[in-house]
Amino acid sequence: MGFIKYFKEEIQIIKERDPAIHSIFEVFLYPSFNAILKYRVAHRLYKWKFYFLARLISQRTARRTGIEIHPGATIGKGLFIDHGHGVIIGETAIIGDNVTLYQGVTLGGTGKEKGKRHPTIEDNVMISAGAKVLGSFTVGENSKIGAGSVVVNEVPPNCTVVGIPGRIVKRDNIKIPRTDLDQVHLPDPVLNDIERLKKDNEELREALLTIQKRLDNK
Repeated sequence: MGFIKYFKEEIQIIKERDPAIHSIFEVFLYPSFNAILKYRVAHRLYKWKFYFLARLISQRTARRTGIEIHPGATIGKGLFIDHGHGVIIGETAIIGDNVTLYQGVTLGGTGKEKGKRHPTIEDNVMISAGAKVLGSFTVGENSKIGAGSVVVNEVPPNCTVVGIPGRIVKRDNIKIPRTDLDQVHLPDPVLNDIERLKKDNEELREALLTIQKRLDNK
């Protein structure tokens, strides 16, 4: 991909997904723009088996941007890393098109696997701030991972995952739009469980009061 074409695509991606941008020249200041551009160069060198040079570019970029992308990772079009400090993408990670990552996201391994050690992220996935996706499984297209979640198991398409460990709290056949970047309004399975327990407790209390009244009237 030529630099001009890449630059135009990055402008469009950032304008779509970051309301803070006011000028196209600001694109040059974005850590994600610089990190992904340098990744493209390092990845090509990695494929040509210039491993040391590829890692050198990768590590220098990580020090400058706070975004560490292993040159062996496979990344599609339209990746947007918002802010990006602390983002880590492992060697065997595969990222599809139009994926959004927020700061502190890790696409890592568990330390127990060989070969393909890192996750595959399919198209149109959003992974919120601080989330950790660990292992050689797939996160299906159009899925959302909530902030701070730790995902260690397969995620089917069109799902919302939250919690530690990550649990699927929403799954349907409705496609999540690429511009749906809401990190806040996600289901809370713990709160739902508490509300259910409160309701069950209230029903039990009402039943006990009814029994007590009947006994008192005898």
